[in-house]
Amino acid sequence: MSETDILDTGVLDTGVPMARIAAARVVGPSHLEITWAAGNRGGRTETVDVAPLIGSYKVYRPLRSDAALFATARLIDEGDAIAWDGPDLEMSADLIETIAEQEMDSAEFARFLKRNKLTQEAAAALLGRSRRQIGYYLNPGPVPRIVALACFGYEALAARRRSDAA
Repeated sequence: MSETDILDTGVLDTGVPMARIAAARVVGPSHLEITWAAGNRGGRTETVDVAPLIGSYKVYRPLRSDAALFATARLIDEGDAIAWDGPDLEMSADLIETIAEQEMDSAEFARFLKRNKLTQEAAAALLGRSRRQIGYYLNPGPVPRIVALACFGYEALAARRRSDAA
C-alpha cells in the first residue's frame, strides 16, 4: 500500500486483525467473560481479569472498589470497547486483549512445563515457588499473572539464547 493509498482511504492495513468483542458479561469482581469476534483471540470465549488495568490507570479508579458500578459493563462501538456507567469509563478491546494474552490457565501451564521439559520440582526452583504451588497451578483455574509473565519471559529468553547460538 502506498502513501497515496493511505491518504485516499484513511486506513492502513497492517495485516493484523483488530480485536473486537462479540459478547461480554460480568462474572465476578474485576472479571469479564469475553467472547472474541476478531483479533488474535477471535472465536474464543474466556474469562479475563481486568484488575491489572483497573489498578494501573487513574481513569478506572471508580471501578476499583465499586462492584455495582463494575456490574454495569456493556459493549459499545460494535464490540470495539466495553463501557461502564459513569464519565469516560471505557476500555478498548485491544487493551483487554493485551491483558488476556498475559494470562495463563492450568492447561497452558502444563503445556509450558512439557515444552520446556520441566519437572514440577524444576519449575518450582525456576519460578521461585514451592512444589505444592506448582501442583496447584496444574489444577483447573487461573495461574497467577506474575507466574504467567515469568513463564513467557523464560521462553522468550530461551528463544533469544537459541537464536544467538545459531
